[in-house]
Amino acid sequence: MHELSINRYIAASPVKVWDVLANRQEEWWCPKPWRITMVAQERRPGGRSAMVMHGPDGEEMPQEGIFLAWEEGRRFITTDAVTSDFEPSGPFMIGIWEVAPEGDGTRYTASARHWTEEAMQSHAEMGFEAGWNTCADQLQALAEAD
Repeated sequence: MHELSINRYIAASPVKVWDVLANRQEEWWCPKPWRITMVAQERRPGGRSAMVMHGPDGEEMPQEGIFLAWEEGRRFITTDAVTSDFEPSGPFMIGIWEVAPEGDGTRYTASARHWTEEAMQSHAEMGFEAGWNTCADQLQALAEAD
């Protein structure tokens, strides 16, 4: 499997972490100063998952795909391999975001699975570890703040 992954302990309940993870993505999804605008989030297998990433210099990167799974309170899985009309779209990855109880808090795991070793290495070189850890920092700060 060609997977990159991060995980961490968050000192907040799984319910709280899930709420931030699923319902407040515009606050944590991109490393600041980047941000997202959520276009669609049809929370079911086959449902549309679409957003636009906005960069500090006016960059716009549309992200279009579908949910492969939505397990409320536990995990969601998306891919950009197809659009919501099931049109092939030149896949980059399958993304998996999960929460699980651990002690008095939550274990958060985010993974990116790729079709090839080369695609995985390209994602790593793009800054996967730093970028996804920064997003996890933002998620953790929001979940632990309230």
